[in-house]
Amino acid sequence: MKNEFDALVEHLLNSHILLEEAIQILERRMIQGALESCGGKQTVASKCLGIHRNTLQRKMVEYELGKSRQRRKPAARAGRRPNRKAGVA
Repeated sequence: MKNEFDALVEHLLNSHILLEEAIQILERRMIQGALESCGGKQTVASKCLGIHRNTLQRKMVEYELGKSRQRRKPAARAGRRPNRKAGVA
């Protein structure tokens, strides 16, 4: 395994691929592989990768993977005034 990884690193260096791009390629493929091997279950895949589920979901959106969806923030409470304690000026 180490020899294969070393060969990959050498190939990336010889191809003039920058570190940031190499990291993105590796990260995207590891996430894809984890999701495939876990049947698309994000919680299980995040545990296999050793990252938090929210981090996995954010990266899925970033790399446009799977059926991830951006979560909507709760709608603002229109027309409501903030609660204030009585007697506080």
